[in-house]
Amino acid sequence: MNPITNIKNQNKLNERELAMGIAGDLTKSWHQVYKDSAWIYIGGLPYDLTEGDVISVFSQWGEVVNINLIRDAKTGKSKGFCFLCYQDQRSTVLAVDNFNGMELLKRMLRVDHVEEYKVPKYKEDADEETKRLWEKGCAPEAIELPDMDESQIKKAKKRLKKQQQAIAGLEQDDEILMEVKKAKKIAKKEKKKAKKEKKKEKKRLKKELKARKAENPDGDWNMEGKLLDVGAKSEADLYGENAHFDFGKKVEEKGKEWNERPDFEKADWRIIEQWKIIREAEKAAKAAKGETTEAWGEDKGYLPNRIRRNN
Repeated sequence: MNPITNIKNQNKLNERELAMGIAGDLTKSWHQVYKDSAWIYIGGLPYDLTEGDVISVFSQWGEVVNINLIRDAKTGKSKGFCFLCYQDQRSTVLAVDNFNGMELLKRMLRVDHVEEYKVPKYKEDADEETKRLWEKGCAPEAIELPDMDESQIKKAKKRLKKQQQAIAGLEQDDEILMEVKKAKKIAKKEKKKAKKEKKKEKKRLKKELKARKAENPDGDWNMEGKLLDVGAKSEADLYGENAHFDFGKKVEEKGKEWNERPDFEKADWRIIEQWKIIREAEKAAKAAKGETTEAWGEDKGYLPNRIRRNN
């Protein structure tokens, strides 16, 4: 039968099991017939692949313990098919279901169970290396751990515990990094959102400025535009109460509430006479109110308390 027809028939069996709801139940599957054999047949292999290449591809479904890649007796070139044995028979089910009909280096693979695998007959002209490959295959051998006493077992457990703690610390660091990345993403989104809102506000201000121009075409629109940009309604809102922003505007000075005494040694005599007149008027006003007209008590403005006490 044509290999492609075999591939299609096999895939139909798998589809039928899926439709019936028995996929994965080996007691009811067609794979149950081959439960006693861990060998599979692989056909349609690219001719350049070696035993190691085939093991690398098929070892993802289980531990490979033996392989027999059929080669030409004279040239030693691969004939494009082989027999492969897994350590666990369940691996054959995975390999057949997943690799049958798969393309490998532009060639379609045909993978099927082998019910009874026959060991190849030795030939008289076969060399020792070929005989060894036929008997043992080229799959990696299982590593046998040496016997350990109780002290060595305790040390191994401690070492394993430290490794697990180190792995847990790395996982925690990964979680922190993920949180930092999430925070950065959130900050980036908020920044974009603020930028969009700023653009919308700018458009709104332009429309408002346009409406104001239509209402008052003779206004100072340079200043109005500045006020709109910052969301202010007047210059007071824009500059505040700082006198630095008055720009030479005249400010009315408030008069002093008291009559400041001039320096008699430096002031002009007219200013001194004027001060005396104002001072007499203040005394008269205080006397009318019944208040004292003396500016200072006796020696109060000139002598400290410690001197007055001594006197």
